[in-house]
Amino acid sequence: MERFTVDYRIIAPSADEAGARAAAIALEDTVEIPRDVVPAGYVEDVILGRVETVAPEAETAGCWRARISYHVDAVGREFAQLLNVVLGNASILRGVRAMAITPDPALRERFPGAGFGAEGLRRLTGRAQGGHVCPVIKPQGSSVETLARLCYLTARAGADIVKEDHGLANQDAAPFRERVSRCAEAVARANAERAAAGETGRALYFANIAGHGDQLRDLALHAKAAGAHGLLLIPGLYGFSALHALSRDPEIGLPIMAHPSHLGPYVLSPDTGYAHGLLFGTLMRLAGADITVFPNHGGRFGFSVAECEEIVAACRAADGPGRAILPSPGGGMSLDRLGEMRRHYGDDCVYLLGGSLLRYGERIGEAIREMRDALDARPETVSG
Repeated sequence: MERFTVDYRIIAPSADEAGARAAAIALEDTVEIPRDVVPAGYVEDVILGRVETVAPEAETAGCWRARISYHVDAVGREFAQLLNVVLGNASILRGVRAMAITPDPALRERFPGAGFGAEGLRRLTGRAQGGHVCPVIKPQGSSVETLARLCYLTARAGADIVKEDHGLANQDAAPFRERVSRCAEAVARANAERAAAGETGRALYFANIAGHGDQLRDLALHAKAAGAHGLLLIPGLYGFSALHALSRDPEIGLPIMAHPSHLGPYVLSPDTGYAHGLLFGTLMRLAGADITVFPNHGGRFGFSVAECEEIVAACRAADGPGRAILPSPGGGMSLDRLGEMRRHYGDDCVYLLGGSLLRYGERIGEAIREMRDALDARPETVSG
């Protein structure tokens, strides 16, 4: 019988206690009833989570790794219920952290992942190789005219992806529908000028989808009709189910960039929540994100090198769910760090720069060209 597995890190004083906690996870995340009243047959044999292994972590005393298998019938076909099985009630237990998911064929079939992925984004931008330059259009409070002007200047200078800041929602200063229409128009004008100049690449405009939960699909369709080439969504606010629904909607059919806002509490404790690679890598792939944004090490938010590497590995793993997706490190990055970042993350990456670009003002196009030069330089000549 095919079953997918989830690996957990369990804090426990003994092997017996670790085994008992693993058994509790298997119950809580599926049937949620005492073990002695689990009905025999289908419920016990298929639906109930099954503890496969429990072993000590070699490097940490009092820590254990448990592997629990689940049948896709416990999940059904909704992404929210997948999360409920992976770390539902178990998220309320102390000392339990979900570390990895190994999908089986049935889970892969129901949740096929990104519609475009890393290769699809290259086709859309026309950039056959090299890292993707991605300026962030901000700040909140700017007028529609100011934001559209930034979109034009960065796109015209050679940006691959022009991404709205996640703080641009539907505020009075720049209402969603007007802002998206004007910004899409600005990027389209820049792309037309690039094509006339003989360039083969183009900028993709990603609009931030932010509204009431029942409005997301309508807002995404408006963005597409206005000329947006992709969507930015915050799964920590709107749910991974919203990300999954938008990614699978054939009427939308746009790549999606997932933003990490509001997800910090899920990863910051080493003893609870999710491992960095699982949340920002594997789950984003399963839910259908094409690009996943996360805080780079050395920036404002304090992710470690190892945690960032874990995320990138999960994005690119050949045996991961669906297409490989693009990691996108950001969070207080600057031009002088691009060389270091390029050496660390390579070419299959979306490089974000936001606030630091605003120092250039009307000369922001020069910063975009500097980004491109830094990402295209021969490795031995890159500084930083």
